[in-house]
Amino acid sequence: MTDTAGTPPDDPDASAGNRPSWLRWAALGSSVVVLVAAGTGWWLYRKLDGNITTDERAVTELKRYERDRPAPVPRGGRNILLIGSDTRAGDGNAEYGQDEGTQRSDTTILLHLSARGHGVTAVSIPRDLMVEVPDCRTARGKRAAPRVAQFNTAFQAGGTACTVRTLEKLTGIRVDHHMVIDFQGFKDMVDAVGGVRVCVREPIDDPDAHVKLAAGAQTLDGEQALGYVRARKSLGGGSDTERMDRQQEFLGALVTKVQSNGVLLNPARLYPVLDAATKSLTTDPGLDSLKDLYDLARRLRSVPTEKVQFLTVPRRPYHADPNRDELVQPDAGRLFRRLRADAPVVVLPPGERDGGATTPPRGTDPAPETSPSPGATPGGRGSPSPAPTYTGTNAAASACP
Repeated sequence: MTDTAGTPPDDPDASAGNRPSWLRWAALGSSVVVLVAAGTGWWLYRKLDGNITTDERAVTELKRYERDRPAPVPRGGRNILLIGSDTRAGDGNAEYGQDEGTQRSDTTILLHLSARGHGVTAVSIPRDLMVEVPDCRTARGKRAAPRVAQFNTAFQAGGTACTVRTLEKLTGIRVDHHMVIDFQGFKDMVDAVGGVRVCVREPIDDPDAHVKLAAGAQTLDGEQALGYVRARKSLGGGSDTERMDRQQEFLGALVTKVQSNGVLLNPARLYPVLDAATKSLTTDPGLDSLKDLYDLARRLRSVPTEKVQFLTVPRRPYHADPNRDELVQPDAGRLFRRLRADAPVVVLPPGERDGGATTPPRGTDPAPETSPSPGATPGGRGSPSPAPTYTGTNAAASACP
């Protein structure tokens, strides 16, 4: 009988030695794929993070006036100033706006994020609103004397810091963060989300804004969208009122598009949006990283579109020049006071505003009905005061059917 002694078939060392080589190669390949993916992800993160420009000059200037600035919104609310610059500086901007060094704020929106569940309120500040512009440091280090002028001249005089100080003086609301975006960045963002659908109420043919559109529902690409939100001279008799309405409606439609799963949950579509946004963005240090912007986007995404409200600060033709604007009081003062106190703001479409006031639940409005003063803080508690209504729209209503 032949001796069959040898290595037992269930010997673990022998099994390992006989393991197919393709298993080892598969394990090695998987490891390489994981490492490459991790490296690529880190590279993309660093690239997007490095796209953002930090506005150190504005931060340094604002620190000089810290004692004069308003108190922050209570309970963790935040105010972010969005500025659309009409500068020609930057790639793709040569055919638009002003020469570098004479740029003004083409669009200015104060974005209030409530910490008390009231949603997001976006308040447009008319570029032609007559305001007190404080003494501001220019780009050349000189001081521009204080004066009464159009709101958008503040950006020309002293950049973002001067615009922030002018707004804070006007409203008594502290600006926690700011973002400045140029024309090219706006166009790239719209293209990155695949265009934005809007309802064009009447045909638009505005050579100065580089736009020609037929009436009706349309999906606008970046170039068309920029013209759509900038057109003024060919519509509404040259007034800025209709233009701000279109800007608000467009931003509402853009919010709806970005909040859709087709963008936020699709890496192939989300990356171009982030790349376009970060390339054109100048922010304060509190928002100058991809993580900061992601946290902000996540907070905005959690707000239902019907709670993202848009309105324009109450104003009327300026008494000394009907081509300029001035605030309507006490409506404007009440609005500013409610935002300072993080109290609810009631915004209704133009056809639904009842002209009266509604009363919010008791305890929702801690501040008294007083006009704002620069640097003011919310007043003491008392009986609830009525919540005035304002004409505007929300992101849900802005979407075109």
